[in-house]
Amino acid sequence: MSKIPSQLKYSKEHEWVRVDDDIAYIGITDYAQESLGEIVYVELPEVGDVVEANQEVANIESVKAASAIYNPINGTIDEVNEDLNDNPEVINENSYKHHLYTLVDFDQAEIDALLDAASYKEYIETLD
Repeated sequence: MSKIPSQLKYSKEHEWVRVDDDIAYIGITDYAQESLGEIVYVELPEVGDVVEANQEVANIESVKAASAIYNPINGTIDEVNEDLNDNPEVINENSYKHHLYTLVDFDQAEIDALLDAASYKEYIETLD
């Protein structure tokens, strides 16, 4: 069973969001990394890009497949996790410790509208 930390918010595209002060950290869920398998490459967005909710912003490639990452909320890319360029496999080790990028200039109401842990758990149970 996939780990689903209770303090995070989730999208139906299997991204998680954690807000610290005025920065939103975005990553992929444990369910997503398990589905992908061994991750070998991450294409990250550009710092400074203004992105919309549900916009494709990044790609993750595994030995099995490539998968688009859809941004869960509107905002501006503030930082990307450069460590993933050399070590993309750390997402498989702990997908909640290693974010893909951060956003600023977002609306808290959009985060509140995302799934909580219990709702996300119910959602992924319908997929299996």
